[in-house]
Amino acid sequence: MYARFVVKGIRRDARRALRNQENIFRNLIRTARSTEFGKDHRFERIHRYEDFKRHVPVGDYEILKQYIDRAAAGEPNVLWPGKPKFLAKTSGTTSGVKLIPITKASAPYHVRSAMQGVFCYLADSGSADVLNGKLIFLSGSPKLKMVNGIFIGRLSGIVNHLVPGWLKRNQVPRWKTNIIEDWEVKVEAIAEETIPLDMRLISGIPAWVQMYFEKVLEKTGKETILEVFPHFSIFVYGGVNFEPYKAKIYSLIGKQVPSIETYPASEGFIAYQDTQHEPGMLLLTNNGIFYEFVTTDTYFSENPVRIPLKDVELNVNYALILNTNAGLWGYSIGDTVKFVSKDPYRIVVTGRIKHFISAFGEHVISEEVDAAMAYACAQTGAEIFEFHVAPRIQVENELPYHEWFIEFTKEPADIQRFRDELDAEMRRRNIYYEDLIAGNILQKAVIRALPRNSFIGYMKSKGKLGGQNKVPRLMNDRTIAEELEQMS
Repeated sequence: MYARFVVKGIRRDARRALRNQENIFRNLIRTARSTEFGKDHRFERIHRYEDFKRHVPVGDYEILKQYIDRAAAGEPNVLWPGKPKFLAKTSGTTSGVKLIPITKASAPYHVRSAMQGVFCYLADSGSADVLNGKLIFLSGSPKLKMVNGIFIGRLSGIVNHLVPGWLKRNQVPRWKTNIIEDWEVKVEAIAEETIPLDMRLISGIPAWVQMYFEKVLEKTGKETILEVFPHFSIFVYGGVNFEPYKAKIYSLIGKQVPSIETYPASEGFIAYQDTQHEPGMLLLTNNGIFYEFVTTDTYFSENPVRIPLKDVELNVNYALILNTNAGLWGYSIGDTVKFVSKDPYRIVVTGRIKHFISAFGEHVISEEVDAAMAYACAQTGAEIFEFHVAPRIQVENELPYHEWFIEFTKEPADIQRFRDELDAEMRRRNIYYEDLIAGNILQKAVIRALPRNSFIGYMKSKGKLGGQNKVPRLMNDRTIAEELEQMS
């Protein structure tokens, strides 16, 4: 089986992770030495990692924006030799539009890595039957715009143009359906198109896949997806923690099917789940990316602890920093990860460096709220579509609290028990939160159940419904909470 051949190469790369990183580091510096960024940051003086840290600062999009703007205007050799092949248009829920360069060198990894994740599963299972039917990736529109000789579009749309011909034969939906901009209209059309087909692999962000499944069941009158697609056998997802969605997704499918977690980003394809038997995703160390890591507890300090892959430790939260063959340098992608294995290097995504709650010094992170939600759902039989957590500081005649905005698809029989289970799990996972509750500084979590389609309405109001867009799970302010309040 071809999949086993591919997996041998993946395992070989995993064993050579540190050597791969050293080679990529040297190649990146050598290749970009004559670029505008390379000249400005004295790449000719960089011979080892310590030199690199002195010359290239860590920063987010704003640090590189002046260079990206020049590249987007058509100027060559700014961040990487030549012009970018694509600019991936991306944005956070609360931030403005960003244009992330994708070059001729970096583009192939976006599709190849996703395929490798599937090949790992095929080799593991010993069957390639999934490739005998249709597959779908619920994505944004593949229609691209040409500006200054560079194609601009959403990453998921760009990737549609990179899919190899042999795989494209099995891919749905058709072009006419996929370019529909209105997400609700698009899901309706995708459901109509796919219901008669032999769907075997379905991929996308869990909330939008759930929306698609519900539309299919509504149109067919069936009770489970397996009644509509009896050969559906693998679910590929990424972008958010799957645990809070798991019960609902599997109940819609009709049973638990194998799943593959992936970690794609406009900035590069970072990791995928390479086995069904071990936790975490395999960090891709030979993908044209040189990784750095900054401990989250020092990230906002004057002297952040910045290290290469060889110095990471298990179960420590790190902000992920990328240096890539797309011309990103010292780029803080905004995600936090921790290593669950170093042989091979496997990671789990724990949240966003700027998405936390620490209104009282508790520093609650995404990993903790995701786990608490999954636990409370498992204990009470509840199922959710989406949720968001924010602090409420100013409260008249009572203690402040964390407010959980939850859109249930199946409400718990006892909402009080749900609240107690959720809050107890938060206290177990975060000692600072436990101390604040025990010390009567905070009261227990408050649950605000939202009507159906509240999060869809919120995302639609921001022009971010569907595709790769997602709602931040938690914020240290009430920017999102105040809008969700209006929907309750």
